[in-house]
Amino acid sequence: MFQLGRIEKLHDYFSACSRRREQAVFFYRVAGYSGEVAAFLTQYDQAARTNGVVIEGRIPNPDPKQLDYLAEMMGSDFQLDVGFLTQKLTRWLPRLTGAQREAVVTAMTATLQDLQAHGKNENMLRNAYIKYMCWLYYKFERILGRLGGDELPKILYDGTVSSYELQLLVILARAGADIVLLERAGDAGYLRCDPTSQYAQLYQAPGLTPFPADFSLRQLREQGRQQAERQKLYGAPAGIAPCTNAWMKTPDVKEILTAVRARGDDPKLFYNAFVVQYGVEDKLLFPSDMVAFYQQLKREGRKVCLENGRLPPPTPEEIAAVRRRNHQTAEQLAADLAANLQYPNNQQLQTLMRQAFLDVVLEEDKAVGGNLNRLLNKAVYLVAWMKRYQKDLFQNWQAPEVGVFLLFGACSGDNEALFLRLLAKLPVDVLVLLPDLNAPCVLKDPTLLDLHKEHSLPMTDFPVEPSQMRVRTAAYQAEREMDSILYQNTGLYRAKQHQKAEAVTLQTMYEEIGLLWDQELKYRPGFAAEGDMVTVPVLLEKICGIKDGPILPYWLEIKKLVTPETTLVTKLPWQTGLEANPMKPYATQFLRQGRLQREKIKQHKDYPYGILRPEIQDYLLDKLQVLLDEKLIAGTYQNGTEYTIVSTILGLPKDLLRRIQNFDFTKKNPKLIIISTTEETLSLEDSILVAFLNLVGFDILFFVPTGYQSIEKYFQKPFANEHQLGPYRYDLQVPDFRTLHEGGKSSIRKLFGRSF
Repeated sequence: MFQLGRIEKLHDYFSACSRRREQAVFFYRVAGYSGEVAAFLTQYDQAARTNGVVIEGRIPNPDPKQLDYLAEMMGSDFQLDVGFLTQKLTRWLPRLTGAQREAVVTAMTATLQDLQAHGKNENMLRNAYIKYMCWLYYKFERILGRLGGDELPKILYDGTVSSYELQLLVILARAGADIVLLERAGDAGYLRCDPTSQYAQLYQAPGLTPFPADFSLRQLREQGRQQAERQKLYGAPAGIAPCTNAWMKTPDVKEILTAVRARGDDPKLFYNAFVVQYGVEDKLLFPSDMVAFYQQLKREGRKVCLENGRLPPPTPEEIAAVRRRNHQTAEQLAADLAANLQYPNNQQLQTLMRQAFLDVVLEEDKAVGGNLNRLLNKAVYLVAWMKRYQKDLFQNWQAPEVGVFLLFGACSGDNEALFLRLLAKLPVDVLVLLPDLNAPCVLKDPTLLDLHKEHSLPMTDFPVEPSQMRVRTAAYQAEREMDSILYQNTGLYRAKQHQKAEAVTLQTMYEEIGLLWDQELKYRPGFAAEGDMVTVPVLLEKICGIKDGPILPYWLEIKKLVTPETTLVTKLPWQTGLEANPMKPYATQFLRQGRLQREKIKQHKDYPYGILRPEIQDYLLDKLQVLLDEKLIAGTYQNGTEYTIVSTILGLPKDLLRRIQNFDFTKKNPKLIIISTTEETLSLEDSILVAFLNLVGFDILFFVPTGYQSIEKYFQKPFANEHQLGPYRYDLQVPDFRTLHEGGKSSIRKLFGRSF
C-alpha cells in the first residue's frame, strides 16, 4: 500500500514514481489561488484527462440499475476479509492484473478497517463497500488498469468532497493514484469530513488568495486552448527579445545617446528605450540641447524618424494597400494582417515585427471588448504606419542596431499610442517629448518611463538644425512668464489667447437683446475660459412683428444694431447654391463614414482656408464636423444633404471668412442680421450657413415683421428663440440704412432696452 508523501513544490506531482522519495503518492487539497496554482491546475487537469479522471461536482450515487446489476453479479453478502474482497474484485473487475487487484484490495481493506475503528457497524461497512464497488466499476475502471506504472494516474476532484467520496479517494491514493482536491469555496467543507487532516494535506504557500468568483476548470481549459492557438500564430521565436529601459544608468532622455553596443552584450536581447518627457528642465537651454541631441544621433549613423505634433493618419492609398479578409476571431484577424508585415532582407526582424504586432493587437482586443470592427480599424492603422516608417527605421537592419522614433509635441490619439507601444517592442528607441505641459498625451504602458520636468515651454516643431532654432532671451522668457501670471484665471485676456471656443445660446428677455448686442463676450453671463477652450454665450433670436406706431423707429433701431462687426442680409434667399465654389464637385470625397477627411481637404488645390491661421482652419473644420454630427439640418445622412453641408461650408463668402479670422473669443463677436419682409424663406444653403455661424460664435438676429415661418424649413428642430414684438406688417421695403436718418428728435429711447 502506498504512503502519502509530501511535495516541495506543486510540480513534484509530475515526477515519475521511481524518482520520488520513498515512491509515495501525493494527496493534497488546494484551497488558495495564485498564478503558480493556476498554471499547475492547467497542467494537472490536462494530465488527469489524459491519464486519470476529472470529477467536477459530486460523484453520482449508484442508481437502482447499477445496484441491481451489482447484486446480480456479486450477491448481497459482505465480509471485511481480504480473501472475500479479492474474490469479489476478481469477478467484478476481471481486467485488473494480480498486482493491481492486490493494491486495491489492500487499500479498501485498510479504509474499511479505519471506519470500523471509528465505530461504524457492519451494515454501514456493507453500504460503504457497495458504493465503493459501484464507483470503481462505473467511474474509475479506466485508471485502475494504470495502477502500478511509473507514471502514476491522476485524479482531480473539483468541489466539496463528501465522506464516502473521501473514503474512495483514500482507497485510490493508497492503491497508487495521485489526487488533487480543488477547493474553490475554501477548506471548511473538507474539514467537516476530516477535522485532523489525516488523509489529504493542505497546500500552503506565500501569497495565496481566495479563488476568483469566476474561476473554473472550464475557464482554465479555454485559456489553455487560446494560448495553444496563439502559439500557433506566433510560430518559432525570433531569437531576440527587448530589454527596455533596464540598461539605463539614470532616468534621463540623454541615455538614448548611449552607444547601442555599450548598453549590454547579451546576444539574445536588444537594448532599447521607451520614454515620454513632460515639460523641460531649462526653458532657455532646451532648444539648443535638442539640436545637439539630434545632431549627435545623426553623426553616429542612427536611423531617426521625427514627427511633429501628431502622426499623420494613413492615407486612403496606404489603407487600401493593407490586405485583409473577413475574420471570425481576433486571432484570425491578427494573423491575417500580420502577414502584411514583410522584411525579406532579415527573417529575424520580420518575425519580431509580426510577433510584436500580434502582441499589441491581441492585447487591444481586450480593450475594445471583442469588437472586431474596432479592432480591425486599429490593426489596419498599425500595418499602414509600420509599412510607412519601416524603411527609415530598419533599412539594411542588422542586430544589434536600434533606430530612434521621436514624436514631438503631443500624443493625443489611441491609435498613435498603440503604434508607439508596437515600436517599443522592436529595435527602436521610442521618445515622446512634450515640452508644453498642457499638451495631451494618452500613452500608457508598463514598460514606459515617465519623466516629469518643472517648466512648460510651448513649441510647435522639434529643432533639427541650428538655423531652425529660436533661442528665447531671458527678457522674452520673463515676459511670457508674466503673461502666464496676468492672463491665467485673472479675468484678463491676451489678444487671441484662446484657440478653441464652444458657443452656447443665451435664453434672453426681449429687452436684454440691445444690452447684450454690443457687449464683449467676457462680460456676458455664461462666459468661461479654461485652458485653451472658451465658452462663448451668443444671441440667436427671431423677432416677429412691429410695435404699434410708425415704421421709421423700427428701421432706426435696426440701424443702431448694424455695427462694424455686423453682416446685414436684406433679401432672401441669401445663398442659392449657384455661387462659384470650386470645392463643390469634390464634396463626396471629403466625407467618409461621417468623418471629415481633413488632410484630403487641406491638400486639395482649391482649399480656400489655407491662407487663414492654422488654428482657425482647424476651428472651422471642427465646427463643420459638429454641424454634421448633431444633424441640425434636416436630411443629414438621409438624402445626401451632408454633402451640400460640406460644399457650402467649404465655400464661405470672403467677408465672413475675414470676420472669423479676426474673431477674438473673449471680445466682441461677429454679428449677422437677416431681415425678411416677404414670403421668401431661407434656402437650404442659407440654413446651413446660419447654423454653422451660430456654432462658430456669431450673434444672429432675424427680423421678420410678417411673422412668417421664413427660417424654420430646413432645421431639424426649433432653431432660434422667438419674440413677438407686435402686430404683423406685410410688403415692407427695407430702406438703405446708410441714408436713413431720424426726422427730428426721437421719442423712441429704448426699443431694445437701451438709449441711443
